[in-house]
Amino acid sequence: MAKYAYAPLSIDDNRKGGGGGYLNTPQASSGDNQDGLVHERMPMCVGFCVLLAIVFVLSRTGDSEAIYNSHSSQMRTSSNTQQTMSPTEMGKKWIPEEKEMMEKKPEKTGNVWPRPNTEPASSTTSDETSTGATTTTTATSSTSSTSSTPELHCPEPPPCPATKGDLDLNNPQQANDIMAQLRSKALESSPPHIIECAAAEAGESQAACHLPAAKRFAALGQKGATLWMTGCSGAGKTTIATALEEKLITLYGKHVYRLDGDNLRTGLNRDLGFSEADRAESVRRTGELATLFSDAGIITLVGLISPYRADRDAVRKRHEDQGIPFYEIFLDVPVEELKNRDPKGQYAKVASGELKHFTCIDDPYEEPLHPEITLKTHELEIEQSSNILFRQLEQDGILQGAPKVLPESVLPNPDGEEIVDLHVPESLKAERTAEAKTLPPVLLHDIDLNWLQTIGEGWAAPLKGFMREGALLETLHFNSILTDPFNLTGNVDRLNSQTDFAHFSEHPAPDRVSMSLPITLSCTSFTKDLIEKSDKKAVALVTQMGKTVAILRNPEVYNNRKEEIVTRMYGVIDMDHPYIKHIYGGGDYLIGGEVELLERIQYNDGLDKWRKTTTELYQEFHQKGADTVYAFQTRNPTHAGHAYLMRSAGEDLKKQGYQKPVLWLSPLGGWTKEDDVPLDVRVTQHEHVLDAGTSHPGGLDPETTVMAIWPAPMVYAGPTEVQFHAKSRRNAGASYFVVGRDPAGMKGSPNAVAHPDDDLYDGDHGRYVLQNAPGIAGEMNMLSFVKVMYDITDNVMKVPDPDRPDDFISISGTKMRLLARNGATLCSPTNIPTDLVEANCIPSGFMVPKGWDQVVDYYKHADEKRWIPWSQPNIEPPEARNTKSEGKLGRGSYELRSSKYESWWHDIPWKPTNPEEPNIIHFITEIPMHMAAKMEVQKAGKNNCIAQDTNSDGSPRYYSYGTPFFNYGFVPQTWEDPNLKSAQGYGGDNDPVDIMEFGSIPLRMGSLRRCRVLGSLELIDEGETDHKIICIALHESDDVEAQEAANVHSLEDLEKWKPGVMDRLRDWLKRYKTSDGKAENNLASDIPRTIDEAMAVVEETHNHWKSLCGHDGSDLSQWSGKIDGFWLDSPGCRGQ
Repeated sequence: MAKYAYAPLSIDDNRKGGGGGYLNTPQASSGDNQDGLVHERMPMCVGFCVLLAIVFVLSRTGDSEAIYNSHSSQMRTSSNTQQTMSPTEMGKKWIPEEKEMMEKKPEKTGNVWPRPNTEPASSTTSDETSTGATTTTTATSSTSSTSSTPELHCPEPPPCPATKGDLDLNNPQQANDIMAQLRSKALESSPPHIIECAAAEAGESQAACHLPAAKRFAALGQKGATLWMTGCSGAGKTTIATALEEKLITLYGKHVYRLDGDNLRTGLNRDLGFSEADRAESVRRTGELATLFSDAGIITLVGLISPYRADRDAVRKRHEDQGIPFYEIFLDVPVEELKNRDPKGQYAKVASGELKHFTCIDDPYEEPLHPEITLKTHELEIEQSSNILFRQLEQDGILQGAPKVLPESVLPNPDGEEIVDLHVPESLKAERTAEAKTLPPVLLHDIDLNWLQTIGEGWAAPLKGFMREGALLETLHFNSILTDPFNLTGNVDRLNSQTDFAHFSEHPAPDRVSMSLPITLSCTSFTKDLIEKSDKKAVALVTQMGKTVAILRNPEVYNNRKEEIVTRMYGVIDMDHPYIKHIYGGGDYLIGGEVELLERIQYNDGLDKWRKTTTELYQEFHQKGADTVYAFQTRNPTHAGHAYLMRSAGEDLKKQGYQKPVLWLSPLGGWTKEDDVPLDVRVTQHEHVLDAGTSHPGGLDPETTVMAIWPAPMVYAGPTEVQFHAKSRRNAGASYFVVGRDPAGMKGSPNAVAHPDDDLYDGDHGRYVLQNAPGIAGEMNMLSFVKVMYDITDNVMKVPDPDRPDDFISISGTKMRLLARNGATLCSPTNIPTDLVEANCIPSGFMVPKGWDQVVDYYKHADEKRWIPWSQPNIEPPEARNTKSEGKLGRGSYELRSSKYESWWHDIPWKPTNPEEPNIIHFITEIPMHMAAKMEVQKAGKNNCIAQDTNSDGSPRYYSYGTPFFNYGFVPQTWEDPNLKSAQGYGGDNDPVDIMEFGSIPLRMGSLRRCRVLGSLELIDEGETDHKIICIALHESDDVEAQEAANVHSLEDLEKWKPGVMDRLRDWLKRYKTSDGKAENNLASDIPRTIDEAMAVVEETHNHWKSLCGHDGSDLSQWSGKIDGFWLDSPGCRGQ
């Protein structure tokens, strides 16, 4: 019995001739060959039988006439027409009346060929080529009268309708024409969308349906898209597609597949020829296949001539209906260029007449009207064409799985695939602000405020708060963290959940993003206890100046392992390193949790207009039309060498195919070490650089430049830190980062173990690490500095020409600073001396003139206090009425005086006249509740003003133990005499007696209040007696505060109103200096003094003050050396 198999892929040439059809294969010479012929022919026979059956079915449904009416006159048969079964009897005709064929040679109109008319069948065979041309040969008819081939019998089909002419099933052209008509009719009658189930909604089971596209693409790390390359033969479709395919797969790990005639016509399209109908079907099938591939997340590259516009438009619509990106790419190459290329020799065959019906020559090609991309490959290198396509995919977000955060923008997504903006919506501000007043306060130092801004504005994405312990460990040990933004593995909330060391996810989060720096918030045991004893699930974040700026949710308190953090973060040992000092100066605990900013963080220093959030920067880059952004970080003034590097980087990006690269001039704004150039000096100098524009070699074009301050502190951690510098710029839209020598480095101190007084890090290590860092390599590109020098021939900074070394001079940073300190002026542009320092001049092209004036002004007056070193809040001081001030609060220059009294200390009575209660005294507020600035009355200053205390190095002093939960001040006309010893043998602290007020609202600095004494504690502070009077302020109006005070008459009442307040007070007094590295204080007794005992202390210290002022005739000499410089000249003391 014969075996059935599919026909072989190709037929020998000797069986292609002799009449043309596959069924006209010559007689076999042996039995084996005969069996082989049966084996070969049987599937074809079965196929034609099935075809006849289909024809019969269609005739029964009334569609046969439509089919044959649309068929060409190639169906004409011999005059032996049979009429065995009349279609009229069936109510339908099977074969239409013959119609005359009108032959007309196609005429080309413009760049569009008309579709050809179908030509009558001829005795030629088609040698199929990729262009659909036919090679003309003389046909011969070879029919054998005898044959030993076994007679083949097909299954008997149902009776066919009669035809007017014989249907020659041995003619492949006729068979193809019939199949084309049948396909067309079948497509018209079948529904366009056949689905097994409706797409499941988000979160529902996907067992019976596809995954949602967003989830599929997120898991794959890319989106599907079809790039349909169309154009004449030889235009470069396959070459460019192959280059792009290799780049995407090998360099970027993307899933890509290329479809073209080679892999389609060997399988899917092997039954198609090159007729107009078959070409249309080839395009349709390829389009459907590309749709499926792209829907599966594959980047599909199609390279087909696809000459007819309607066919391509149908494929486009199919993609658009499915929501799949479709790019029509027209390879526009002149025919003469194609003839010159002629890689397959086909154009030569056309010219010789060997090939007919060759697309773009004597067969039509309809150019795209609105292609997404046009490539003139005769004007481009292969790599350039490939890069253009690559950039388009990159800018449209195809190469990333997540949807673009700004669909209209071409800029990259931030880490975590979302723009982080943690500001409370305007509609919720009042509610959140009221909530914050009820929460335990947590102190933020100014550096902490810089970090809070970095988090809240999205620079540290995907972080949404200060690091929990798990995120910190990943950062320290991997310089990166794992994320699951689309919850592919159930880990979407891992960074925002309490760290669990006992249970771990079965599947780790899939995405690793860069995170090289610990972003933590330290606290002391005081704050830790406050949080743990609170029934709230949140805390309020309060600045050193007492302003509540944010809420932190679900706090996680854990040990601050300072040694582990420092060693992992720096990799060097230098205990004099300024930020290492800061880490060791923090509390023993860290607080992690997500934050909500109650309002935008502003510093009110005149520079806020240059402080922009990541959201605002994305929008500004988009408004400037940026198709890529490159960031240049500055820690110094910008000279012409920097400007040259920035302009050159932009030109290089244009050569890569970008149309509008935008420069981001990004000065550091957070904390910097004290010898760095102040922030305001740098920003003002940059403003002059932008104002100069392109008129000066040191200027920058404001049309293609955006300046925006970067808010994070510098930590000087070299290669570790520079990763965060790059990553955070990417979070605002940058794709390129300009990096120089020794980024984020500094010199070691004399106490550095390995590199005292030398660079802590090798100058080239930062750049190297950036190229290979997890979460950065492959995600962000680096542009390295090159050495530039000053060309004295044209007064321009540039890369030196090795052929004329004497024309270039080097101007180092050290030399620039020396010249600025010396007030150097501009050199003559035609006579630049070799020794600039001796001549005390600066070349005119080195820096924009106004920018140089700014630099000179700073270096000549660097010791003055007028500069803004870094971003520190300038607040409106909470001053009371009848006060006047000068200087800036928090800058060491602030002084507050009374406008009513010459001296608060000496001229205000210690208690009111005829008080309504015997234990009412006067109280002057120095430090409002929640403010950490250590303000105190100045005994030696004129008028005894209130000013901020200073540390030994002259810096302003702040409480660091926690947020003060009391108003702090002094009782006027009191003095703790250092000569008077307590029972424990300690003398007074030589200050007015202190008072701590425990109402519910902050009181204003310099305010005079009546205060009800509740008791006191005797503190032993560094060997001195320091009494602390405890009181509750009385308010004039009948408000809530007045009602609260009316109910508090004793410490017992205070404890009922504020449970635990006395324990917190004792802890504070004993330990508040420990966070500054000092020893604990002691209390003479943990048991407070009674009201009467406290009043006795106040009255006693008032008598000491009278002695100080000479009211009892005392001589000042008894306190010689202890009261030197005291200002006692007010009317209430020793004044006249």
